[in-house]
Amino acid sequence: MLPHFLFPVKQIIHPPFIYLGWILIIIGSALNIWTDQIFKKSRTTVKPNEKPSKFIDYGHFSFSRNPMYLGMAAFLLGIGIFLGSIISFIGTVLFIIAMEIVFIPDEEKSMMEAFGADYENYKTKVRRWI
Repeated sequence: MLPHFLFPVKQIIHPPFIYLGWILIIIGSALNIWTDQIFKKSRTTVKPNEKPSKFIDYGHFSFSRNPMYLGMAAFLLGIGIFLGSIISFIGTVLFIIAMEIVFIPDEEKSMMEAFGADYENYKTKVRRWI
C-alpha cells in the first residue's frame, strides 16, 4: 500500500466508513490462519509449488477452492478501504490478477494430476473464490 503514501490520489472513502476495512482485515487474517491450520492438521503442503498429498474439501474448502487466496484478497481489500484512496486498491487488483494468471492454474493442474475425477467433481460444486 506504499503507492497510497507515495502518490496521494483522491480519497473516495472517508471516516467513519474507512474503519469497515478492519472487518475485512480481521476476516482475511482469520481465514488464512484457519486455512493454514487445516493444511497442518491434514499434513499436506500449503506451498503452491509443492505436490499436494491430501485432498481437502471440508470446512471453508466447501465454499471456496482457494480460501487462503480469498483471505489474502480480503485482507488487502480491507487495507484499501481503511486507506480510502483510489490508488490503495491497486494491490488488491494486482494480487487477484497474479493469482488467476500465475498461481491458480498451476495449482489446479497439480490437483487434477494428484486427485483426478475427485478434484474434477469438486470443481463443479465449489467455486474458485466464493
